[in-house]
Amino acid sequence: MKKLIFACMLMVVTMTYAQDKLAQATIQGVLTGNQAQVVQLAEAFSEDQYDWRPSEGVNSVGEALLHIAGGNYFLASKLGFPPPEDVDMMSLGKITGKDNIIATLKKSNEFVLEKIMEVESDDLNEEVDFGFAKMNKMGGLLAIMEHNGEHKGQLIAYARTNGVVPPWSK
Repeated sequence: MKKLIFACMLMVVTMTYAQDKLAQATIQGVLTGNQAQVVQLAEAFSEDQYDWRPSEGVNSVGEALLHIAGGNYFLASKLGFPPPEDVDMMSLGKITGKDNIIATLKKSNEFVLEKIMEVESDDLNEEVDFGFAKMNKMGGLLAIMEHNGEHKGQLIAYARTNGVVPPWSK
């Protein structure tokens, strides 16, 4: 009987925690899917295509991927989570080479996914100045997700223009 009561209490605590972090877990889940597709696209481009850009003054493939990584760190920092000590935000844009860019992107993805779950539900309505807008922390979490989705679309257009078929649509 004691084991049954303990199991029930454990289940209630787990369910309460899951409900408490429902928004964060949902955003994390959607973002995980977007990030996976961006990484698949990054891997589908050839090394030479990383320098391709649709026109002068527009980000290249590699620059767009690094922009996503920088955005992950920037938005997380505004939510109170500075980038890891080994990440130099001022040098992110100088990273070259397909493998290095993908590694940088993946590291920023893992970082931001972890930090999403560290935002407390009681703080979701807390206002934050992101520099480009003032919004609550929930808006910041949604901005992370939207930013990744926006640039996934950009990279799909880049891929199609370069004869690269998004791997999930084959």
